[in-house]
Amino acid sequence: MDYTGINSAAKVAAIGGNPQPANVDKDDSDTLATMRTRLNMAISALSESREDELDDLRFYAGSPDNHWQWPADVLATRGAVQGQTINARPTLTINKLPQHVRQVTNDQRQNRPSGKVIPADDNADPEVAEIYNGMVRHIEYISDADVAYDTACENQVSYGEGYIRIITEYCSDDSFDQDIKIMRVRNSFSVYMDPTIQDPCGADAKWCFVTEDLQREEYERLFPDASPISSLQTLGIGDQSINVWINEDTVRIAEYYYVEYDKATLHLYPGNITAFEGSPEAKQLKMMGVKPVRSRRVDAKRVKWCKTNGYEFLEKSDWAGDWIPVVRVVGNEFEVEGKLYVSGLVRNAKDAQRMYNYWVSQEAEMLALAPKAPFIGYGGQFEGYEMQWKTANTQNWPYLEVNPDVTDGNGAVLPLPQRAAPPLPQTGLIQAKMGSSDDIKSTTGQYDTSLGATSNERSGKAIMARERQSDTGTYHYVDNLARAVRHVTRQLVGLIPKIYDTQRVARIIGLDGDTEMVKLDPTQQEPVKKIVDENNIVIDKIYNPGVGKYDVVVTTGPSYMTKRQEALDAMGMILQSNPQLWQVAGDLFIKNMDWPGAQEMAERFAKIIDPKIMAESDESPEMQQAKQQMEAMAQELEQLHQMLQNVGKSVEVQDLDRKAFEAEIKAYQAETQRLTAISGAMNPEQVQEVVMQTLRDVMTTGDLVMEQQGQQLMGDMGMQQGMPQEMGGMPQEMQQMPPEMGMIPPESAEMPPEMMNMPPQEPMV
Repeated sequence: MDYTGINSAAKVAAIGGNPQPANVDKDDSDTLATMRTRLNMAISALSESREDELDDLRFYAGSPDNHWQWPADVLATRGAVQGQTINARPTLTINKLPQHVRQVTNDQRQNRPSGKVIPADDNADPEVAEIYNGMVRHIEYISDADVAYDTACENQVSYGEGYIRIITEYCSDDSFDQDIKIMRVRNSFSVYMDPTIQDPCGADAKWCFVTEDLQREEYERLFPDASPISSLQTLGIGDQSINVWINEDTVRIAEYYYVEYDKATLHLYPGNITAFEGSPEAKQLKMMGVKPVRSRRVDAKRVKWCKTNGYEFLEKSDWAGDWIPVVRVVGNEFEVEGKLYVSGLVRNAKDAQRMYNYWVSQEAEMLALAPKAPFIGYGGQFEGYEMQWKTANTQNWPYLEVNPDVTDGNGAVLPLPQRAAPPLPQTGLIQAKMGSSDDIKSTTGQYDTSLGATSNERSGKAIMARERQSDTGTYHYVDNLARAVRHVTRQLVGLIPKIYDTQRVARIIGLDGDTEMVKLDPTQQEPVKKIVDENNIVIDKIYNPGVGKYDVVVTTGPSYMTKRQEALDAMGMILQSNPQLWQVAGDLFIKNMDWPGAQEMAERFAKIIDPKIMAESDESPEMQQAKQQMEAMAQELEQLHQMLQNVGKSVEVQDLDRKAFEAEIKAYQAETQRLTAISGAMNPEQVQEVVMQTLRDVMTTGDLVMEQQGQQLMGDMGMQQGMPQEMGGMPQEMQQMPPEMGMIPPESAEMPPEMMNMPPQEPMV
């Protein structure tokens, strides 16, 4: 939007009357001039509608003490005249509108709208969406957001518009971490939003003001360097704060949000990659030789914030969000001949309420001014008793007397005096009063059933259907509030990654009110980083809410505590009719109770329930069956794998045994050849000594190779069992050695072929 004309007009208006302070530069001077022009434009555009809104608010707050529901001219003719109240007429106020307004606002309190964050693209993660939901609930908790929502709803229903604000504050005086807060706006007339908006929540607003009155001492404490006398004295309809009762010692300031646009070129690269011209991403792609596929001009939006007294900036900074953090909650909205009008529930019920007050006052006046019922009798009956009969309507006489000797001329005694019937209210007056009461119901869209009156419906289902019909007439108020809450939640989702921009531990609140601490790391690339131990078990998670896009949907319904009570009642009825279900769901029934020790009892009760029932599974029966089949197949594969390993091991063992046996044979052959080579150079005694040593070694170690070598050596040398000992034969005790001593009979030892073919040796002498 081009504000050239507005800026020019603002500069003209700023000349002369209010010169700029010396510490204001030219850019700030232009911004301040535009700001003042916008404020005047908003006051002018909203003044006519806000006059009606202010009158609605006064009418809604009317009471017998302030007579705000009576027109001033009518009230002047019915009151005291020159201090004389003898001709004053009653002006009763029976205000029925608060119950109709609270029928809507209290229903909203019982069924609060709440925003729910959902993933919006492929990079978003459902777990991070739940973290967002928990953080939003935490922000609402620390902000007392229910007060902000209730105040906005009250203003919306009563006179047509309410507002909700979002601000940021430091966590403490010694910290640089910030928290997001949701604040209420008690006086909606102090907000001046861009009147050209189309969105009912003001999401497309280009600027907005929130005015405030400060005491002079507070102003000088907060802004010691500001001009001491300058003040934003512009007032709109209903925009009065403490300056109503502190006129000389107040300073008016305003928070001013406005949107600036920077011209930029957006490039589209292959792979659906986007980057602004001049950005590091665009420069890197250019160095890589990647050329953009398409380009377009865009207006990069930036939200600015400042606090001003109208003539200088007291504070200013950039707002981190994408929207102006003032959310509008509207009731009924009309645009007539280019002017915007808003209204609430009270507007159309004002005349019906006035007529009801008038007819009630008229009825009271007729009954109050009507004379007391007189006594009617014949002349002479009251003679002598005039004082008692004159005061009969004001004093409680124990008895009244008459003269009994009065006759009708024929000697008959006349009847006793009788009281005349008092005047009754007119039937038309009563019908007019009842008609005015019905008119209030019809203009508000709420009838007897929704207000608690009895009707012909007897079943609970029929009563609920009739109540829903009444709620339909006022549902647009709750729906407009739900839209505002959705926009608030959308702004929180956009602010959280920018405000929580450092590694920190944040608290989240679950739907049931349980709190949990989560770790945030805005530097990691993935939305969720899982930390596992050596057994691949997740022990911790770290989240980055800045990865991916998330959207918001809104849900309206009873609070968690209401749902919990409903669940308790329903489960109580089910368990009462089916006591055997205690063994299945008894722990859940106890868990929903609120008495002390209920949670501990639920935990103990859960231990006696069948573990198969306690095992939680969200899988379908088909999926569970498939999972069981896969587990059975995995076991079979494991058994086959084990069998293959066993077969492989047996083959390897056999191969090793074969190789070991071949090595033993080679060693035996080598040792035999060595002994044969040296036997020719030894005398019989030396040979016998070698053989005996070999046998001793065999008996000591049980070595098969040495045993075979010794036996073979004895066979080669001709030392058989029958050879005499003196001829080199084996001693008798050695010949009878048992086999378990490690000796093998000679016939079991096979002689190598090379030894069998050796030439016979000459006999020893």
